[in-house]
Amino acid sequence: MSRCELYLLTPPRIDAAFPDLLRRTLDAGRVAALQIRLKDHSEAEIASLAPELIASARERGVAAILNDRPDLAAKLDADGVHVGQEDASIAEARAAVGRDRIVGATCHDSRHLAMLAGEAGADYVAFGSFFPTATKTPKTSAPIEILEWWSELFEIPCVAIGGITTENAATVIQAGADYIAVSGGVWSHPDGPEAAVRAFSQLLS
Repeated sequence: MSRCELYLLTPPRIDAAFPDLLRRTLDAGRVAALQIRLKDHSEAEIASLAPELIASARERGVAAILNDRPDLAAKLDADGVHVGQEDASIAEARAAVGRDRIVGATCHDSRHLAMLAGEAGADYVAFGSFFPTATKTPKTSAPIEILEWWSELFEIPCVAIGGITTENAATVIQAGADYIAVSGGVWSHPDGPEAAVRAFSQLLS
């Protein structure tokens, strides 16, 4: 079984102190990817805020992936883009960011959507939500079995997302997730985000 990795998502809104907090959090343990998911900011604000976050991730060997916007991901020189079903298609995203950048796709609880994304050239597929989450209202609730099914049949990595914490992560890791995508489970951790990343790193080692 391949080693599972931590895929960290930013909070939907950040303040001026966040870049320093992010650097400390990335330095606290093993993080493979950072999704810049600034849902509560305007496009102009994202264009202003994202470059420092991308640079901080890249300096640490962490892939910086922008949410929703392939055009902006290309413009800001992010390492890739994550698209939902209501965003650009995989083909449109690939055309915008090029062959050398990452394109990931939200597939909810759908085996069909995941297979379509794989056929279209997605670099990873994301399933969820696996647990209740306060970060967003999930469109679907995904069964753990979908991770087992995907990891047994397909080479393309799968990401588990939705309400994942240090307490429940073992379930999706054991089911075959290649990455666990975490937001509130890090940023809202009672002992702080650095402690959360240390705890996740222990779980994943």
